Amino acid sequence: MNNVREWIEENHPDPEEVLMADGFDDAFVGLCERFGVSAVAAYDRDRCIDILIKRDGMDYDEAVEFFNFNVIGAWVGEMTPVFMTLPKE
Repeated sequence: MNNVREWIEENHPDPEEVLMADGFDDAFVGLCERFGVSAVAAYDRDRCIDILIKRDGMDYDEAVEFFNFNVIGAWVGEMTPVFMTLPKE
């Protein structure tokens, strides 16, 4: 997706409330919605790990550890993004 923020502005009634995971736009897959909860940004977990490997030069184990501690572990309130493990094709 070329411009994630533009897509969110077109597809969410209050785009300013959607929190993004910095540096992971290429792993963005859409918005997750659930009854009674505002939509949150959703990312592909495996693509996030690939970004850490390619961008930051980590090996796989380092990227997984960093991701689990610093990305998934970064709770910033109820609008914290979600990270999905998608089925392999």
